[in-house]
Amino acid sequence: MPPAQFFTFVGGSGGAWRVVSIDSVTGDSLAKVPTVSIVDRYVDALAPGDAWILRGVTSNERYVTRHEHDLLAAIQQGIGRPEATCAALIPIRKSKRWWNMAQDERRAVLEEESKHIETGLRYLPAVARRLHHCRDLGEPFDFLTWFEYAPADAGAFEELVRILRRSREWLYVDREVDIRLVRAEVANP
Repeated sequence: MPPAQFFTFVGGSGGAWRVVSIDSVTGDSLAKVPTVSIVDRYVDALAPGDAWILRGVTSNERYVTRHEHDLLAAIQQGIGRPEATCAALIPIRKSKRWWNMAQDERRAVLEEESKHIETGLRYLPAVARRLHHCRDLGEPFDFLTWFEYAPADAGAFEELVRILRRSREWLYVDREVDIRLVRAEVANP
């Protein structure tokens, strides 16, 4: 497991990813912005022209078994592949009911009932993802999930998101924003 790494997502006017859409799935949305930049450190203040900052840290895996970890490690692709010019940033906050459950109860909902990990494995290696934890940082979301995929895999990504949002786990989501992006240099040749 690599060491924890801080990441800041900045919604503003000067980033490497051009925003295609920002939609509220549940709860309040975020301000519309033209671009998102990803900084691999803590950013504490908005710069002129920026509308929002989302911060999270990569961390240890909390709900996977050793077998699931090994499967993920064997087929998960890294972030930044040249062909992965499409992306999605999906910030999620779960309800107090979710956090009031013990970890084994959350694991049961996440995997035994909702098949979150099993479902995600079916879409690897086409869809790469990196999970950022935010709950203990006092941020407005509990998780920031960053996905990257090639345009040819956009349909598979949509299917993945649709399946997960229909699962029992999503009954515990009380805020979710779906931000779709394309690499800026691809968007503006």
